[in-house]
Amino acid sequence: MNPYLPILMVLFVAVGFVVTTLVATHFLGPKRKTSIKDDAFECGIPSIGDARSPFSIKYFLVAILFVLFDVEVIFMYPWAVNFKKLGLFGLLEMFTFMAVLFIGLMYIFKKGALKWE
Repeated sequence: MNPYLPILMVLFVAVGFVVTTLVATHFLGPKRKTSIKDDAFECGIPSIGDARSPFSIKYFLVAILFVLFDVEVIFMYPWAVNFKKLGLFGLLEMFTFMAVLFIGLMYIFKKGALKWE
């Protein structure tokens, strides 16, 4: 149990900080509720229409693709740090990884996922 004691202490401090902050803001914060404060606020512009109105799926598609390729770049960092240790095998593995990403990107372009009309 001794090697895990620092981890448990950090976990306890983190959870304690979160709970203390939430409880303190609940009891110390203002409690005056009015109709103006309960309204939705979007950049100072009054809300018009229903929040559930449909809009293009292209926005979500671009956001998901950005997250996908952003996470893939994160996988390249450990490879770059251990580049010399991995040698030629690591280089070939990274080229394979990049080829799969490139094929996915070409598929996205071919399907027209990034075309805005």
